[in-house]
Amino acid sequence: MYAFFSPSFQMEMSMSFSNDMGDEYQKLIRRMNPPRVVIDNESCKNATVVRVDSANKHGILLEVVQVLTDLNLIITKAYISSDGNWFMDVFNVTDQNANKVVDEGILDYIRSSLGPDSCFTSSMRSVGVEPSTDHTAIELVGSDRPGLLSEVSAVLTHLKCSVERAEVWTHNTRVAAVMHVTDEETGSAVTDMERLSTIKKLLCNVLRGSNKSRGAKTVFSHGVIHTERRLHQMMFADRDYERLDDEISDGKQKPNVNVINLFDKDYSVVTIQCKDRPKLLFDTVCTLTDMQYVVFHANVDAEGPKAYQEYYIRHIDGSPVNSEAERQRLIQCLGAAIERRVSEGLKLELCTVDSIGLLSNVTRIFRENSLSVTRAEVRTEGGNAINTFYVRDASGYPIDSKTIDSIRQLIGQTILKVKGSPGEAEPDSQESPTRFLFGGLFKSKSKSLVNFGLIRSYS
Repeated sequence: MYAFFSPSFQMEMSMSFSNDMGDEYQKLIRRMNPPRVVIDNESCKNATVVRVDSANKHGILLEVVQVLTDLNLIITKAYISSDGNWFMDVFNVTDQNANKVVDEGILDYIRSSLGPDSCFTSSMRSVGVEPSTDHTAIELVGSDRPGLLSEVSAVLTHLKCSVERAEVWTHNTRVAAVMHVTDEETGSAVTDMERLSTIKKLLCNVLRGSNKSRGAKTVFSHGVIHTERRLHQMMFADRDYERLDDEISDGKQKPNVNVINLFDKDYSVVTIQCKDRPKLLFDTVCTLTDMQYVVFHANVDAEGPKAYQEYYIRHIDGSPVNSEAERQRLIQCLGAAIERRVSEGLKLELCTVDSIGLLSNVTRIFRENSLSVTRAEVRTEGGNAINTFYVRDASGYPIDSKTIDSIRQLIGQTILKVKGSPGEAEPDSQESPTRFLFGGLFKSKSKSLVNFGLIRSYS
């Protein structure tokens, strides 16, 4: 069979069919067909075009999107095609100021992260597996309530743990958080098992509160995790997408998600229309990947205030969505993924020299002034605390400006800044939710490539 190949190639082929056949085969395919990254700042007038070609595998789309969004790049358009054993992704990206990406450091990072020399393995990018002595990661899931972050922070301060980084999401009465903590005395990870047991017990008690109907969970990890991916996984596992039949609508604009089957092509088509925001594509692709769906084709347009996403998918076993229950669950889960990161409430930014108990003190002041934290991002850089909080009145009323003034006086006018509340969501377009962005996908792909300013690369 291998008579016409060199001895070294024959050896590689025989290795690929060992007990680790799948893993070795993927490595061989990668060596034979390394990923190719092309970055073009000429063909498109208002965006940098990033094209990635590579051997196909489940989860690779998420890895590419994750690299771009971790750099805080805005994806304004995307075209994805992955039929067979090869896939091609094309992205139009800008920086936070809607300018082309010209920083050579960022461009080199994209090439190294997605090109031939990259690790490009899902396990390293999605779930914490690398040991770390720098910090202990604490994952928290429970029922949301006003003052919860304050109580959690107070427990950690009492147990002499410093919060170096944290991200907190709330959705549908549930809360999830990933917190990186260190020992107050050593500045490194907490490793004493008895102490960890005490932390877990006390935090579970706080998370559980008086609600016995839904569980609370505290998990420790000494590994490196992708925080936002992990938060999606935690809330999905916690079933935050489930809503009670008698739940009263809160009046918020919901994302328009629809799923239909193309029986002649054996695909399910997912269309999403909603207000655009940063990292929206990451959130939807993350959910599709974790629900074990494979994206064969996709088209994304987010150049205006509204985002349109269209995915041609099958389950990892090769089947389209095959029941109404599965269809409804997919719609619910994608809707939840979009809503989790929506920033509700007034945005407050805190920047000051970090100190022991700072997070506990600040969130206690919020709680004492009847403010509830709906989302939080906490980090320390060079000895400074840089924290962002989204808060709203715990009773549901508009926040009184006098309350904010009082809080700023307590914390410091220059330390705590008000960035304003997000604008009201615009009504959804009345266009059909199954409007296909692909158009004649199965007839010709050239039009989509022209739209990306790549016609010179393909003509």
